[in-house]
Amino acid sequence: MHLLTDFDLTKDQIHEILNLSTEIKANPGKYGDSMKNKTLIMLFELPSLRTRISFEAGMNRLGGHAIFYSIEGGKFTRSETLEDGVKNLNKYVDVVMIRALKHEAVERIGAAATIPIINGMTEAYHPCQNLADLLTIQEYKGKLEGLKIAYVGDGGCNTANSTMIGCSSVGMDVTVVCPDNPKYSPNPEILAKIKEHSGGVVEVSHDPAKGVAGADVIYTDVWISAGMEEEAKMRMEAFPPFKVDMALVKKAEPDCIVMHCLPAHRGYEITDGVMDSPQSVVFDQAGNRMHAQNGLLHWLLNEQ
Repeated sequence: MHLLTDFDLTKDQIHEILNLSTEIKANPGKYGDSMKNKTLIMLFELPSLRTRISFEAGMNRLGGHAIFYSIEGGKFTRSETLEDGVKNLNKYVDVVMIRALKHEAVERIGAAATIPIINGMTEAYHPCQNLADLLTIQEYKGKLEGLKIAYVGDGGCNTANSTMIGCSSVGMDVTVVCPDNPKYSPNPEILAKIKEHSGGVVEVSHDPAKGVAGADVIYTDVWISAGMEEEAKMRMEAFPPFKVDMALVKKAEPDCIVMHCLPAHRGYEITDGVMDSPQSVVFDQAGNRMHAQNGLLHWLLNEQ
């Protein structure tokens, strides 16, 4: 089985992974050999602090081995096709994680692979991040179903897509709070697919105060992601009203938690006051990248 998009997981499968993640986090010694003699290769077209270290450290903790391989510039191999390169990996390793600029590359790798492929992030989806987010919310709130999460910022980005899909899959109410511009709003095709996948309905609001009202979780991300540099001026004009500051947080539930997938541009999408407040769970969320991925790796290699 592959995890190429968040649509690849059902509600029950998400809970299986989260339960494993919780168990492994609480009892690391028990699972110290669960990846013994297993090898993960990590393909990176884009560098990442959290993705590389969380996967590599996690694999080591589970008794396995991780290999870093740069594919910057789209150069997977010197001359052979992407598919032929993957057919070599099928013979050498047990699982592949790829962080790519274009989701098409992940789909091509998945089609050629006979071993599990994990999407470590593309421009369209960020499923490992969502598993870590759900683990964090569950730890702080004791449940997932029935909670409201408000995603504030770019409603058309990869993190927003994964938040909408994953959170709605487990029965959370999702509101995307974004500028009134189709470019920054959820993709209608993804909204339709969410309804078909989980029966969930994602609300969209262009009013920050109204959008976060009643929220148990506020989530934000950078306004300008990798590959969007040419849009910087336009984005910096559109997003300031959607900054997560303490005034906005006070519009949500009193015990609301605040999340950010990092790296954060303090003073832009989130203020220091929020980032460093008792309601911020940002760094526990970052820590849970490793634990959620450990649960995913164990599930893919030992439970399927």
